[in-house]
Amino acid sequence: MNIPNKLTISRLLMAPIFFILFHLPIWFGEGLSLISIVFLVSLYVLSEVSDLLDGMIARRYDLVTDLGKVMDPFADSLSHLTYFICFVGVGIMPVWAFVIIMWREFSIVFIRMIMMGSGKAIAANIWGKLKSVLYAIASLFGIVYVVVDRVATTDGWKSWADPLTTVLFGLSALAALASFSTYLKTIFTKGTLEHLTK
Repeated sequence: MNIPNKLTISRLLMAPIFFILFHLPIWFGEGLSLISIVFLVSLYVLSEVSDLLDGMIARRYDLVTDLGKVMDPFADSLSHLTYFICFVGVGIMPVWAFVIIMWREFSIVFIRMIMMGSGKAIAANIWGKLKSVLYAIASLFGIVYVVVDRVATTDGWKSWADPLTTVLFGLSALAALASFSTYLKTIFTKGTLEHLTK
């Protein structure tokens, strides 16, 4: 297994660890808040850096594999869905935004399977890239929100932070829908469904 795929697998492993560390103060008391914060920030940074590095290394050294093409977007989805479900659990992400994003991510997995079965590929588009950027920004802001909430002594900052988080998660959900629509358009315009049902 090459280095990019190992980096991708590391992101798959970091997702459940992030979930556990996020909930340490909730499950076992606020005395673990500081430890939780340090590890959460570290895991987020490691995950984002590994995501950046695996793509760069794979392209630069021609290490792109079929396994990597499948695992990399799956690792991204798993990581972000893990962050988002944690945010929903503590009430900073609207449930409707999470449900839209979750449906989109699971549906895309199915669509990619269809496209691979037909031997067709879907090119990257501006909506997919925007969705990824918004996911990363919303995730980072959500983590910062949780960190500040666990160490702050007052709640005054929430008067502007709460609306901003709702906007960021809402924009992420809208970008997810727009990106999903381009996948659907590709399926119908490339005749993939007709090819699979023959």
